[in-house]
Amino acid sequence: MSDAADGFAVTVGAGTLRAPSSSVPTLPHRWTPEGVTVEVAFTGAHLLHLAVAGCVLNDVYREAEALGVVVDGVRVHAQGGFDTDTWASTGIEYAVEVDSPDASDDVARVVDAVDKIAEIPRTVRAGAGVRRVESLS
Repeated sequence: MSDAADGFAVTVGAGTLRAPSSSVPTLPHRWTPEGVTVEVAFTGAHLLHLAVAGCVLNDVYREAEALGVVVDGVRVHAQGGFDTDTWASTGIEYAVEVDSPDASDDVARVVDAVDKIAEIPRTVRAGAGVRRVESLS
């Protein structure tokens, strides 16, 4: 399947919802001692979707702690399309799975809060200017 056909899909997982394969890269993570598994191809489109998925995963842990909801694991899938003539994004979709012993209503409150406050999705929704400069010093 081509990248475009799969929507430049990415998946990040932590805790009990980490990818089961030991061949999947793992990145350090402040909320979980085992780190986050990252299933992603290295293209710009995938990395954009990874930024959204990673931000959502982090914020689930942060908001769950603030709301007193126990989280054993989180998995976030993100994907989206691009106009292949201009490479403008046609939008990004993400889905969140949370493994928690707490009530589903409590978990839904966490996920709803994250959808409102997650920084990367908010930035993408608002549109962010990007410009090249000669130096960042």
